[in-house]
Amino acid sequence: MTMTPTATQPPPSPVSASPIRGRANRRGDRIFSGLSMAAGILVLAIMAGIGLFLLVKAVPALRVNTANFLTSSVWLPDNTPSRFGIAALAFGTVMSSLIAMVLAVPVGYGIALALAHYAAKRIAVILAFIVDLLAAVPSIIFGLWGLAWLMPRTFGLFAWLNDHLGWIPIFRNDLGVYTRCLALAGIVLAIMILPTVSAISREVFVQVPPAHIEASLALGATRWEMVRMAVIPFSKPGMISAAMLGLGRALGETIAVALVLSATFNINWHLTEPGGNSFAANIALKFNEAGPTGQGALIAAGLVLFVLTLAVNIVARLFIARRAAFSGAN
Repeated sequence: MTMTPTATQPPPSPVSASPIRGRANRRGDRIFSGLSMAAGILVLAIMAGIGLFLLVKAVPALRVNTANFLTSSVWLPDNTPSRFGIAALAFGTVMSSLIAMVLAVPVGYGIALALAHYAAKRIAVILAFIVDLLAAVPSIIFGLWGLAWLMPRTFGLFAWLNDHLGWIPIFRNDLGVYTRCLALAGIVLAIMILPTVSAISREVFVQVPPAHIEASLALGATRWEMVRMAVIPFSKPGMISAAMLGLGRALGETIAVALVLSATFNINWHLTEPGGNSFAANIALKFNEAGPTGQGALIAAGLVLFVLTLAVNIVARLFIARRAAFSGAN
């Protein structure tokens, strides 16, 4: 019996379904892309609006100011003639924030590493919850705690620093009074930003690909060598982001700093002596009692803080973009 060969028929192509599905997908992509673009433009517009508002409100006060706004430490905007400058405010803001970063960032990284790669999972969950609870504490509570409990207990520490490291200007105290100083403000800020640095760093550390960790351990690396060679290089952009977010909160903190500083307008490199002020604390303390020129001066100080915060975040973003190529992160 002769079999007639039959041609192999290709499977029918879904002609009727694919164009509709393709059009729907393209329409959804366009809608999502448009919404994302609109959200980004809205954020930029809001930031530009805030900057423009601050600039417009600050210009009248800057015009009548008879002192150098950037280098003067005096703050008498409502006097005749008006005289004010931000040198002391910038010094206090930057120094207290740097103290907070020096204290909080290494501790935050250490806590994050311990919870992500050293502690048992059950214990790590409990400890992470306790550390994260610090972020929910209002800043005024930190300020009251620093004023009533921490300040009396730092007298011995600051006196020891003066006795043993007094040859370094930042630790010398010629007054013999250890209260309401920038060092105390830095310690309070460090405790405030610690949960931010720790939480973000921990989330970055646990995202390290398990293959990197297992390969490092399989080659005979110790736990610390594994962390140093596999975890930290991959996590550097996220670690920088965590530190910069903590710095942003330290720069803009208001109530806690206002409660533990004596609000003086002088630049004093002896950080354990009474004195110091910051942009945010000065605005909070003086805005209600200031006249029209005084309010304009405070808004001008707020504009400087706004630009400073933006500059810090831009520099951090550029640094993260450079490190991402080496870490393997996107």
